[in-house]
Amino acid sequence: MGPNQGFGGTLWMIFLFTIFASGSGENDRNFKMCGTWRHGNRTLNLAHDLKRGCGTITISANESSLSIHGQITAQCQNSSVIELGPSPEARERPFCVYWEPLLDHVWVEVNGKNHTLCWSSGLQGNCCTNLSQGRNKGTATYGIVNATQWDDIINYQTHPAYGFFGNMINCKNEFCDAASQGSGDKVNMIEETVMRSKVLGNVVLPCALSTVVEMEEGFQGYITLPAPRGVPPQMIPSVHLPSCLKPPEKKKVKVVCTYFKNSTLFQGSSKADPVIGILEDVVGITVENEIITNLTEPIRIGFHHSVIPTSHSRKCVSWDTKKDPTEVTWKKEGCETIQKGAEDTECRCNHLTYFAILVQLEPRPVRHLEALTVITSIGCAASTLSCVVIMIFLNKQRREMNPSTAVHRGLAMALFLLSSLFFLTGIVANVGGNKACWVFGAALHYALLSSFSWMSIEGLHAFWLVYVVFRPSPSPYVWNLVGFGLPAVPVIVLLAIGKVYGLKEVVSSDDVGNSYLMCWMDVSPDSVGLLAHYFINLTFLAVVVISGLIMLFLVQRKIQNRDEWRKNKVAFISIWGLSCLFGTSWGLEFLDFGQLSEFILFLFCILNSLQGFFLMLRFYILDRMRKQSGSSLDGSSSTASSTRQHMLQE
Repeated sequence: MGPNQGFGGTLWMIFLFTIFASGSGENDRNFKMCGTWRHGNRTLNLAHDLKRGCGTITISANESSLSIHGQITAQCQNSSVIELGPSPEARERPFCVYWEPLLDHVWVEVNGKNHTLCWSSGLQGNCCTNLSQGRNKGTATYGIVNATQWDDIINYQTHPAYGFFGNMINCKNEFCDAASQGSGDKVNMIEETVMRSKVLGNVVLPCALSTVVEMEEGFQGYITLPAPRGVPPQMIPSVHLPSCLKPPEKKKVKVVCTYFKNSTLFQGSSKADPVIGILEDVVGITVENEIITNLTEPIRIGFHHSVIPTSHSRKCVSWDTKKDPTEVTWKKEGCETIQKGAEDTECRCNHLTYFAILVQLEPRPVRHLEALTVITSIGCAASTLSCVVIMIFLNKQRREMNPSTAVHRGLAMALFLLSSLFFLTGIVANVGGNKACWVFGAALHYALLSSFSWMSIEGLHAFWLVYVVFRPSPSPYVWNLVGFGLPAVPVIVLLAIGKVYGLKEVVSSDDVGNSYLMCWMDVSPDSVGLLAHYFINLTFLAVVVISGLIMLFLVQRKIQNRDEWRKNKVAFISIWGLSCLFGTSWGLEFLDFGQLSEFILFLFCILNSLQGFFLMLRFYILDRMRKQSGSSLDGSSSTASSTRQHMLQE
């Protein structure tokens, strides 16, 4: 039996405190608490509320929730609930809570699956460590059973919660700087100063774990990297060395494999781009006094990490040592990325240097990118030709005084500009690069805002003709000023600000190495382009969708009871056409979430890329019905009654 509460529990706590306090005097680099979560027959979740500071952390469990809350982090402040799915029949799930104070990294393993609560934020100056157990609450039906700390049993009984308290230390000096001075056996630096200077240049790399392997003739296979205390064995990267790594003229060579459990010192150019982030594991492989490139058989490095969501992409990268050795520049060339699951990635590289996994944080990668690109290109090409046909059709009527014709022509011109520019954006991005995209991206943004403006004008114009029957419609010059002039204002302002338009890479989740380049706005986190996207693009879109739906409802309500609309299909065709004119199909952007996300994305691309084609089809069908009925579809009159009839026909 384990220790009980009361006097015996107090003696047990004194005994544990004596063991931990009378050791070597070293501070704990990591924390690990494990147990079995005994729960009920409900949907389970993992709740956490982590705050900055160094106080108490409580790990608790009940019938449906496993919770971690308290103050132990230096930079991270996170609070959320992670759904774990329905309860298994066994009613028990093993779990472990891991905490790395040096990196400010917290993750929980539940039933064999890792959930990161706080991503590594780099080496911390001060951190909360040496977590000691406090008093436990009484026993319960649901809770934590067989609790352990560093594989040492705490209690066999079921307790609802365990508390731990820590103290603040200067962890960077304690764990890293002392290691660089050769103190103790906590961490090992690269042993040969000459080799370190040659490979690493002027960069100081503390907290490194290294191992040296002597390769003889015919040697190949996996090598074991040193593991820091507290890191699960399954989280240590695996390294496979091919036999071709040893030059044939030498009998044996020394291979130095260095393992870094943090990536702060290697962020380099990724720090300047918050879209990119390096995972915490970095592996360096070098051969003594040799520069190894173009291997006939690649080295294989297996990285084991926390679950990377499907909304993130990952790429194997290597340190480009040909550039300034004092700067870290990552390159994708020379490495192949093999995704073996949400928690495993293998890098196959044909050279030696330092390797890591680069994670795309924002924007999210797109599934079925190739199919969506083909659909959008075909749709834009069809819409471009359709808009040309519409403009020719409207010009043949030669009734410039008809305000409806002027509005339809304005929308057709805006959609023509949008479809043609979007069709060409990939070509310009690949040929012209970032300089060409500075102008082309602004033009594409203008075309989008102009299309939104004309869609709103179509809705307002329809409302005017149906409801405001005693006042003439505004002049076409007013519509042109709003449709073509107003969208130019925000674009000119953004061009004056600078660094808003340029080259954008759309990453495919199916093949991270095969991305799509286009000219658009820089919507990376904390950028001006992201603010402009929210305050300009989404505002325009919201106005178009909301006003479009309102106008569509009002027009349909006004005409649904007329006998001439009940006897044929003109009503349906007009309402369907108006839905395109008013831009309601763009509202699908707000429904892109959940299980229907992929379906919504395909529907969004199909409807909006073919919007010009749908408008042409509507004009053609209505014109054919006009000819069959012998009525004039475009007949206009000075009276309010004829104006309303004209609107109902169109």
